[in-house]
Amino acid sequence: MTVPTLDALALETLVSAAVAAPSVHNTQPWRFRLVPETSMLEVRAAAERALPAVDPEGRALHVSVGAAVLNLRTAARHLGWAPEVRLLPDPAEPELLADVRLDESEACHLPAVEALYDAIWRRHSIRSPFTGPPVPAEVLAEFADVARAEDTELLFPDDAETERLLRLTAEAERRNTTDSDQRTETRSWVQEPGAPPYGIPVSALGPQDAGGHLPMRDFGALAPARHLAPVEFESQPRIAVLLTRGDRPVDWLRAGLALEHVLLAATVRQVRASLLHQAMEWRFLRWEARDPRHGPAFAQMLIRLGYGPEGAPTPRLPAADVLDG
Repeated sequence: MTVPTLDALALETLVSAAVAAPSVHNTQPWRFRLVPETSMLEVRAAAERALPAVDPEGRALHVSVGAAVLNLRTAARHLGWAPEVRLLPDPAEPELLADVRLDESEACHLPAVEALYDAIWRRHSIRSPFTGPPVPAEVLAEFADVARAEDTELLFPDDAETERLLRLTAEAERRNTTDSDQRTETRSWVQEPGAPPYGIPVSALGPQDAGGHLPMRDFGALAPARHLAPVEFESQPRIAVLLTRGDRPVDWLRAGLALEHVLLAATVRQVRASLLHQAMEWRFLRWEARDPRHGPAFAQMLIRLGYGPEGAPTPRLPAADVLDG
């Protein structure tokens, strides 16, 4: 076994894995910088790809960057490093959201790490109906353990609570499509074929639930010419709620790490996922999404889980375009 080398190929692998993470409206709001004398990768916010109307506090941006950090950490372990992650390492640099020190280690490729690394390249959000059986309880418990490992909690609400969360999501979807500022900003991120590899691809435009039960995000309402005919979605969707104990920027980053860890674990298990983020974009609706029976906590994401077809890849910026220096 040999100590890994941080050469150009390794650096490209690390950053390419990071940018494969999901992000709000596929804005990919991150930039990376190598500090060669310390073998450290800095992860910074890309302010030019922020969403002031949809995400005025930057919460979703932090969640997105946290997901990228999880991928970066996983790729570093795959290549043989023992990465040390620090969140918000320098209060004097608020745009520096994380750094990852690539401590030297003898290469040791563990099966769990290899499975997660492979899942980075296969993970896609699924906006079509799920058609398979319910996800088994033991698999859901595995996802909860994964979230707990990132200092967050993943809850699976009962039928009544699921109905309540879907009503909140539907209310948020209505607000998103009628609020002029949000509507204008979101429409500006819808990308036609041949456009730059970021933003909302036309493959994300629908379809909607013909029964009106599952409020998928209606990007199609922003581009009527691309609107797809409604189809029947699952009548009893399995929803998971990702929670953090606090609601500060560091908690948002932790939520991003946990979210991507859960999504990769789901991909390994061939479980598909889509994100119901609408209610998270309205402060009072996000507060309503918490279940007070589980004590003080803050909802950061609703995740829809099930079995169905594998999704199509979403365009990503090449590593060179997000790597400074």
